[in-house]
Amino acid sequence: MPHDHGHAHIDPKSGDRRVSVAIWANALLTVAQIVGGLLSGSLALIADALHNFSDMASLVIAFVARKIARRPADERMTFGYGRVEIVAALINYTTLILIGVYLIYEGGMRMIDPPEVQGWTVVILGAVALVVDTLTALLTWSMQKGSVNIRALFLHNLSDALASVAVIVGGSLIILYDMRWVDPAITIGIALYILYLASTEIGGPIRTLMLGSPPDLDCGDVIDAIRGIDGVADVHHVHLWQMQEHEAALDCHVVLTKEGWARIEGIKTEIKARLNDRFGIAHSSLEFEHEDHAHTNADLYGHGSSARKEETG
Repeated sequence: MPHDHGHAHIDPKSGDRRVSVAIWANALLTVAQIVGGLLSGSLALIADALHNFSDMASLVIAFVARKIARRPADERMTFGYGRVEIVAALINYTTLILIGVYLIYEGGMRMIDPPEVQGWTVVILGAVALVVDTLTALLTWSMQKGSVNIRALFLHNLSDALASVAVIVGGSLIILYDMRWVDPAITIGIALYILYLASTEIGGPIRTLMLGSPPDLDCGDVIDAIRGIDGVADVHHVHLWQMQEHEAALDCHVVLTKEGWARIEGIKTEIKARLNDRFGIAHSSLEFEHEDHAHTNADLYGHGSSARKEETG
């Protein structure tokens, strides 16, 4: 639920230092793996390097977003700056998909004609990558409980560690048995995994940017909670969306009975308290209508009406 407060909080400056160290570690590793991949002829190393580079980009996004998101709302950004992380994440996942497709193509070409690969270079750099991935996971472990973005980075680095193990195994097979086809095969495997991660996670940023309702909130439950308040006759024109990672918002029209209209302020207070306590919706805009003058044929969601749709259909 968006109102989950059960996570531990880390001092912002301490968190920034941890992310900064992880960024530099992954940046150095990426450069080393690309150089090593070019010198050794290993596409698997380059594939792992690009995967690490994507994680470094995610770390940079998280670092910058942590800084920007602390800025208060102003006349230009009345909702604040928290969504910059979502926009950057969408760009990052799109780039990951393009990288994955390219690596599958290159891996397929090398499967047809496997080049010479220096196994020892692959094994050594794979081991270095394993150490860096483990270090990054440790740095972000205590931070991931309070941030979906950092938790994604933590899980990515654990998966990177597994990819590094695969690279080490591939290099060992090349050293022992000269199985050169293993390198492009591992490349394709890493690329498929990158595509899997990107395709499963890109939906979240898209949903948020499309003003979709929070995935862990049931709109029906929210509406029933409002309708269940004494004095409320009905609800329509409901808009429920995710403003930022931990902030959901709602605006709607609330139809009141004659008795409810007489105590409109009390009902408004009760609705807002119920939305906050049950669903973590701290931001809500409510428009009240008397049942004798309420919109007719109004849609439950959105801002249209069934009658209008029939006329234009």
